[in-house]
Amino acid sequence: MSMPSTIVNRRDLDFLLYELLEVETLCFRDRFREHSRETFGAVLDTALAIATEKFAPHARKADENEPRFEDGNVVMIPEVAEALAAFNEAGFLSAGFDAEHGGMQLPASVLQAALAVFHAANVGTAAYPFLTIANANLLSHFGTPAQRAKYLPHLLSGRFYGTMCLSEPQAGSSLADIVTRAEPQADGTYRLFGQKMWISAGDHELSENIVHLVLAKIPGGPPGVKGISLFLVPKRHMNEDGTVGARNDVALAGLNHKMGYRGTTNCVLNFGEKDGAVGELVGEPHKGLACMFHMMNEARIGVGLGAAMLGYTGYLHALAYARDRAQGRPVLAKDPTRPQVKLVEHPDVRRMLLAQKAYVEGGLALCLYAAKLVDEANTAEDDRKRRGAKLLLEVLTPIVKAWPSQWCLEANNLAIQVHGGYGYTREYPVERFYRDNRLNPIHEGTNGIQALDLLGRKVGMDDGAAIQRLAMAIDLTAREARACESAELRDCGQKLTDAFANVMEVVRNTLCATDKGHAELALANAHVFLEMTGHVVVAWIWLQQALVAVRRLKDATDGDRDFYQGKLQAASYFFRWELPKTAHWYQLMNDMDNTCLEMQDAWF
Repeated sequence: MSMPSTIVNRRDLDFLLYELLEVETLCFRDRFREHSRETFGAVLDTALAIATEKFAPHARKADENEPRFEDGNVVMIPEVAEALAAFNEAGFLSAGFDAEHGGMQLPASVLQAALAVFHAANVGTAAYPFLTIANANLLSHFGTPAQRAKYLPHLLSGRFYGTMCLSEPQAGSSLADIVTRAEPQADGTYRLFGQKMWISAGDHELSENIVHLVLAKIPGGPPGVKGISLFLVPKRHMNEDGTVGARNDVALAGLNHKMGYRGTTNCVLNFGEKDGAVGELVGEPHKGLACMFHMMNEARIGVGLGAAMLGYTGYLHALAYARDRAQGRPVLAKDPTRPQVKLVEHPDVRRMLLAQKAYVEGGLALCLYAAKLVDEANTAEDDRKRRGAKLLLEVLTPIVKAWPSQWCLEANNLAIQVHGGYGYTREYPVERFYRDNRLNPIHEGTNGIQALDLLGRKVGMDDGAAIQRLAMAIDLTAREARACESAELRDCGQKLTDAFANVMEVVRNTLCATDKGHAELALANAHVFLEMTGHVVVAWIWLQQALVAVRRLKDATDGDRDFYQGKLQAASYFFRWELPKTAHWYQLMNDMDNTCLEMQDAWF
């Protein structure tokens, strides 16, 4: 009998896709008619095999031998290129794209489930193709026909890789303050001058070329974010015959050395040290941020998924360790000659494992639910359903990014603790998972920025249509639970209704305070609102899983009975241990607590 994977629980993936999200129903839609559960399963099997055989084995080596900057070039261990070659050859770069581009036209929900295993196996190596997929998606939406023809085939084959270049040394998240400029040229191109900072995958020798998508300002444009444009700037020029030519004026100024994701180059790039880096405008002048947000929103869901999976693999490693490691005896065992018991026999260890299970399985389910919303927004049968899915995705995106990056990081913290002293050493991978995941609260906009986006923009957008769409979806699940045979799930349904009513009360009070000119006070504790709403949303996701589990238990075989009982126990944990935390957060928000706002610099 083979050992269970410590990358992902495949049974859980199947449960989420086929039982919770019912992705097989997508196969009735024109775009996905060539697919079936069998093709979806083959994709997942292939992903798990490549992740297990090519990605996971060098994760530690890549962490201990991070890329080096030598003679202007990047040097890294060869296993990274070997793993990416297998990834590319299997067609994962183009899997979500149209058949005319060589894609499989996979549903986003299935593709993200497949990509999830690469996050867990080796997040540093996975970053290169994942950024490329997002880059290609943006070009497919906003690029000109000529730009698409020139670059898309190479991005989707892995011949080229892609990046997004936003931040600058003096302007991290404050994009209004970027100073990189793009000078128009007579031939319709632009010359870019400036420096970009924190550019993941910004330079390497893994591909023939790197396609940078760069935010810059055209001189004479509006100030602030309204003057930002988007440019395609290749590392190397393209010849007319499709071959790669001389290097563009894009120089690697140095590598940043982060605590995690050590296998991913993180770069300082200088554009225009000589005559200017040649670039092409993508989209309309001064509309670059709107284009880039297409890539950023995709990347935010990807960050949430990566955070969930780093927590997930940490949980599976901790579970395997707890089942194997014998230490101590039950509290009532007074005889020191009795054999020691496995760690999993200790109640406090089971507490830590159950908390991890609740966080990571809840986080993964949330991310895949968001991916299913992408499918609905793109392919639902009518405009009303597509609009509803888009609205729901809009309001959930900050939560999808931020909640797993906070709470699945906590799962990694608990995984270290389950390992005891060994967990704090580099001989065991759980400390690396923690370091990798600790970056995700800042990736693609800090969690504080996500909080301001949620409370300051998303809940009020379209006269509250997005938050009302979420209210309708949560109410539907709560109603189903309150009519359930299970007394506990009926209770959970009521608790969910009450908790979301608190969310809506805070929304109304915030909008009212903002209208009265008290926006600073109303938004001062936005991160508390994000935590509160995130916990309520994940409780909703867990209740959906529990309702499926209750129905399936009736006819389940022994192995599946354990699986479904585990789902129900994790749901119980979340409603008993986690959801009650929202009452305190609600009180802080409802009181518009000003403790942090009124703190003065001199008092620290």
